[in-house]
Amino acid sequence: MKLCTEILICFLFILTPAVSKEVAGVMLDEKIIIENNNLTLNGAGIRSKFVFDIYVGALYLLKTTNSTDAVLQSSGPKRVHMVFLYDEVGKDKLTSGWSDGFENNLTDAELSELKNKISAFNQLFETAQKGDIIDLDYIPGKGTHVYYNSKLRGVVKGEAFNRALLKIWLGEEPADESLKAGMLGRD
Repeated sequence: MKLCTEILICFLFILTPAVSKEVAGVMLDEKIIIENNNLTLNGAGIRSKFVFDIYVGALYLLKTTNSTDAVLQSSGPKRVHMVFLYDEVGKDKLTSGWSDGFENNLTDAELSELKNKISAFNQLFETAQKGDIIDLDYIPGKGTHVYYNSKLRGVVKGEAFNRALLKIWLGEEPADESLKAGMLGRD
């Protein structure tokens, strides 16, 4: 009887789908829902700077892909999910990081066109503490919703802005190559 029970437990374990993934001690849901859309964890990794782990970053999409172009061309809903690991990241550090990411991955014309939206985006942030969560949800036709610890801070309209934002992590000069690979499920 004991052998039958052990076999049954093994089959249940094998057949039970994973409901979360662990990255640096942070549990990430495999599936989330945004405005009645089921998104799947595409991938995740750690944003490091020098020898410090800054945050876990995860990308959620309607359909998983390991292609930057496919992510950027997708017009469906998306989420970039960040859970901070570092004790404190000041507002100035966050916003200068976003600005550097835009500057490193956009043309001068794109930067000029999105200047006001980038400025509005940067105004939505405050100092991040260890354990804080920032979600950047793109909802087609509505824009990029910025949530800070589940509280909506604001919305930046436009698909072009969201595509530019994603390039911070997935562009030619991403903030962190290892994080890019993780978010694209290439790790």
